[in-house]
Amino acid sequence: MAAESEGTPCWADGTFGDLEGAKRFYGELLGWTYGESMPEYGNYTQAHADGKAVAALSPPVPGQEAPNAWCLYLASPDAAATTAKIREHGGEVLVEPMRVGDFGTMVLASDPGGAAFGVWQAGTHKGFEAQAVPGAFSWAEIYTREPEKADTFFSSVFGYRVKHLDDDAVDFSLYDLGADPVLGRMRMGEEFPPQVPAHLNVYFGVADCDAAVEKAKSLGAQLRFGPMTIPFGRFASLTDPQGAVFSLFDPSTTGGEMPGVTEVT
Repeated sequence: MAAESEGTPCWADGTFGDLEGAKRFYGELLGWTYGESMPEYGNYTQAHADGKAVAALSPPVPGQEAPNAWCLYLASPDAAATTAKIREHGGEVLVEPMRVGDFGTMVLASDPGGAAFGVWQAGTHKGFEAQAVPGAFSWAEIYTREPEKADTFFSSVFGYRVKHLDDDAVDFSLYDLGADPVLGRMRMGEEFPPQVPAHLNVYFGVADCDAAVEKAKSLGAQLRFGPMTIPFGRFASLTDPQGAVFSLFDPSTTGGEMPGVTEVT
């Protein structure tokens, strides 16, 4: 499998204080099985759907406080060059380019509005082995209180073309690389409490959104909003038992008219 084009979401991992609890929750909810933990990499553990790598879970680095959260990685052919562009356009580099054995090189950063994300320069680990199927990554959105800054930053760093949704009820942009959208950007309004930080919301595919939401709730998750049907599918946003935000997405259930878009950049 070749490395993804620059700016394409290519991997997701979650940091959890209770690693075994996270494994149980997502294993029961999404049907994940797990590879062997890698103690040489802080017990980093890959998750599989139907035998294909779709994400990873790990505990926080000893001595460092880290929120329980999911991190989305965007592909880069040159992590050092991307790091320079992040700084140039007002982002913050949280972890400098770091080689992870033969797997690749990672960077952790945040945009000017504080939304954290990762950068991945692939080595032997190219990224997702499956996408857009039940249990696998399906979509992601940047949730921010500074939408104009986010649009400018991400298009400048990763070369996205930005298209704004023609809908007065929501401030939403789609980012693409010349074909289908690869990422969304949502403005956080008053419905988000002030203590909820800007973040990247990762969506995992399910066969039935409503059934998956009920399953998640029975396992201790809290429903934030949804399920809701839109022209692209039916989705819901939740907080897992350890406080990490994630979403569920069923692309087979659609409704409503496809909105128009206006190209911004």
